[in-house]
Amino acid sequence: MSKGRLEAFSDGVLAIIITIMVLEFVPPQESDFAALRPLIPKFLSYVLSFIFLGIYWNNHHHLWQAVERVGGSVLWANLHLLFWLSLIPFVTSWMGETHFSTIPVVLYGLVLWLAATAYYIMVRTLMAFHPKDSTLAAAIGNGAKERISLIIYTAAIPLAFVSSLIAIGFYVVVAILWLIPDRRIENRLGR
Repeated sequence: MSKGRLEAFSDGVLAIIITIMVLEFVPPQESDFAALRPLIPKFLSYVLSFIFLGIYWNNHHHLWQAVERVGGSVLWANLHLLFWLSLIPFVTSWMGETHFSTIPVVLYGLVLWLAATAYYIMVRTLMAFHPKDSTLAAAIGNGAKERISLIIYTAAIPLAFVSSLIAIGFYVVVAILWLIPDRRIENRLGR
C-alpha cells in the first residue's frame, strides 16, 4: 500500500489542528496594548503547543521519508497519534484561559504523554512492518529519545500538583529535545 495518502491526510489534519488552535484567540474590544495583557497566558500556551505540533509534523515528515510501505496496522497507529494531537487545541485553550492552573496543566501533560506514546507505538508498528535491515530500522535504532520524552512527561504530570511552572518547564525540556528534526533519519537517508 502506498504511503502518499497517509502523509497527505496527516498533513491536512495537523494543519486543521493548528488552525483550530489559532481560532481560539478572540481579539479584545479595546484598541490599546493594555487590552492584550490578559491574552499573554493564552498566547504562551499557544506558542508551546504550536512548537509541539511543529515538532510532530517535522518528525512525522522525516520518519515517512524512510518508510517504504504501509499496512492496516500502520494506518491505525497513525490515526491513534492524530487523535491525541487533535486534543491539543482543547487543552491549550483551557491551560491559557486558566493561567496555567494545576488541573489544565496536568491534562495538557497527559495529552502530550498520550501523543508521545502514540508516536512511539506508530514507530514500533512501522518497524515491525519493515525488515530488520531496512533504512527505517537502521535510522530509528532503539528509540531512546522517545523513551526519554515519556519519562520526562511521566515526571512532569505529578509535579504539576506541586508547581504548574515546574511541569511546564519539563514540557519545554521535551520540546527542546525534539526541536531539531530527528537527525537519525536524515543521516541515514543522506548515505
